[in-house]
Amino acid sequence: MFKMGMCGSKNDTTKSKTFELEVCAEHENGINCMALSEDGSVLASGSEDKTARLWSTKSEHCECIGILQGHEDYVNCILIEDNYVLTGSADKTVRKWDMSTCDCICIFRGHNSLINRIICTGDFVFSSSYDRTARCWDFDTGECIRVFSGHKRGVYPLIFIPGEDDYEFDDEEREENDEDCKDILISGSPDFTAKSWSFETGKCLKTFKGHTGAVTCMTTDPVGRTLFTGGTDNTIRSWDITKGEQLKLFAGHQGAIICITLVNKILYSGSSDHTARSWVPEFGDCTRIFKGHRHTVSCVRFHEGLLFTGCGDNLARVYDAKSGALKRSFKGHESAVNCLQISEGKLFTGSHDATLRVWDASGMRDDTAFGGKDDADKKEKEKENAPPVENHSNGQTKIMLDDDYDQNGHMNGNGVSNGLPIMDDDADDEQRKLEQQVIGAV
Repeated sequence: MFKMGMCGSKNDTTKSKTFELEVCAEHENGINCMALSEDGSVLASGSEDKTARLWSTKSEHCECIGILQGHEDYVNCILIEDNYVLTGSADKTVRKWDMSTCDCICIFRGHNSLINRIICTGDFVFSSSYDRTARCWDFDTGECIRVFSGHKRGVYPLIFIPGEDDYEFDDEEREENDEDCKDILISGSPDFTAKSWSFETGKCLKTFKGHTGAVTCMTTDPVGRTLFTGGTDNTIRSWDITKGEQLKLFAGHQGAIICITLVNKILYSGSSDHTARSWVPEFGDCTRIFKGHRHTVSCVRFHEGLLFTGCGDNLARVYDAKSGALKRSFKGHESAVNCLQISEGKLFTGSHDATLRVWDASGMRDDTAFGGKDDADKKEKEKENAPPVENHSNGQTKIMLDDDYDQNGHMNGNGVSNGLPIMDDDADDEQRKLEQQVIGAV
């Protein structure tokens, strides 16, 4: 179903004070997740109102160009893959939509509880659920071809790591670690663990034990050798993926870790302790604390030397990633900011207040610590030196995270609510207690 609509624009006076360009109020309930198309021209949002919407980002005004209707409960996660949109919902299903017609062309059924995360390799879709499993689906047919079962609680974050033919093992090590050379899935859970799984057999390869709280978020290094996990025990931990052994413990946050992302060899984290932090993964040292938040930092995004944050205090903010200086605050939402995206000088934020807002995010990079002018040679050099992990829709060739950006800050097309687990009636008392540590943190 197509529906054209134009968001409300702000006059120049208001814009100069708040940087707010437009307010899009078509959703009837809170916005949980957003994803951008690979070319940045289409933004998809998923909502508590059981719908997803498509928005134009490069037109003069941000317009609603499509409504995806069919889910029987709220939409918890969303991604864009080529000309399709995938949505995961509390109605226990994943749906595949044709972007050109907004028709639902496939329903992935099999989970017994709400869908938490979805990722896509092009050929396969992976989903995690409160039913304590992750599943793999055929992208074209929606057939469930693998169930990854073993967690004692619900499954939250997911990462897919493709096998490498040139993995640096000698013959003896290769034979011993044959499964680890192939495609693997990694999952995180409130049972205090993360697990790696063989994509080929569905067998659990390693269990990463050490957290004393729920594992809420994960990422990897660009080559898929090191896993980073964040938990409600206030710590981030790094792990050798092949051996399953803990490498470093990142201590400093005073609240649950809500989100983490790794860009240019720096790890960024957001927490319920009202701060974001940056870390050197190699040593586990905190190099910067991004202060000023008055509630949980629900999402973080790195973009061109800047760190954008969304917060439970209704504000989005942007900092110089190197110095930690606050560059700009985006004030206007009437409830928590759940998700954000950046495209061509515009910031898009989704909130529990049911609005999508568009902000002026231009004109900040010139006076950041990363260089006064847009040095084209420097940017080109950075591209040349960047590890080849950017996600394209060409099969199982790239590391897939259940977050919007990969390790180089490139947009993946995946969208999640924000790392905050949304509670469900199916969750048992012990699980709900764990999740309350995150959701109820102030």
